[in-house]
Amino acid sequence: MKIGQYELHSIETGRFALDGGAMFGIVPKELWSKLHPADDKNRIDMALRSLLIMDDKRRILIDTGIGTKLSKKSQKIYKLDQTEYNLEASLEKHDLETKDITDVILTHLHLDHVGGATYLKGKKQKLTFPNASHYVQKTHHEWASKPSEKDKGSFIIEDFKIIEGEGKLRLIDGYAMILPNIDVIIYDGHTIGQQVIKISDGIDTLVYCGDVVPFTSHIKLPYIPSYDINPVTSSEDKEKLLTRACNGDWILFFEHDPVTEAVKVEMDKKGNAIIKETISL
Repeated sequence: MKIGQYELHSIETGRFALDGGAMFGIVPKELWSKLHPADDKNRIDMALRSLLIMDDKRRILIDTGIGTKLSKKSQKIYKLDQTEYNLEASLEKHDLETKDITDVILTHLHLDHVGGATYLKGKKQKLTFPNASHYVQKTHHEWASKPSEKDKGSFIIEDFKIIEGEGKLRLIDGYAMILPNIDVIIYDGHTIGQQVIKISDGIDTLVYCGDVVPFTSHIKLPYIPSYDINPVTSSEDKEKLLTRACNGDWILFFEHDPVTEAVKVEMDKKGNAIIKETISL
């Protein structure tokens, strides 16, 4: 897919699983399990999908997946599988190595979004993308550095402190165009200062939804993960995003949907957003 000067490519970095009840909050299992069958531990399959954006000067990556640093115990808990999909193999399909990435835009610093930004060499942590600037919201970085009791389990501080220590962290303060034709929109429901990424040339627009809309099934407003620190704000954020997507004919790109990469949406007669078209990059 091409938007303006950029070529856009879906990048698979692995698969993992989380508790289905946690991913759908108050929605009964009888409903969500029809869309996402659970295993014997109540876990549902999830993608770790990043977005590669390229022009003649830059190689930009949005989010980095969970990485390779998890302990064997954590790999088992999260059902992490990187045999078929992994970062290096996905980049290689585009004749790229990790050193070629010039910019990494992080929606937020939860372990499944920033974990791939570093790796272990022996016992020492190293930058996966040593030549890249890493962009994150200032308010979110502050939150992630001192998270609440509710969500501190979603952060592994070592995942992102090395980025700061190496002088590669760029803190963004609110709404901004951080690169040509690439804007960030701030949503605080899932976590404080999550930035959704919008790529637009004024004609075509794609939005990397992050955890505002993790799956296509989360297009339904009541489908809010229990992970979200402010579910009411999450619902309001999602409604705003979906309304803008319907009005602007935007493409919504999903980080965690195991089947669908992207869709366009429209409003039905009741004013609810529904899928109009499924899209593959």
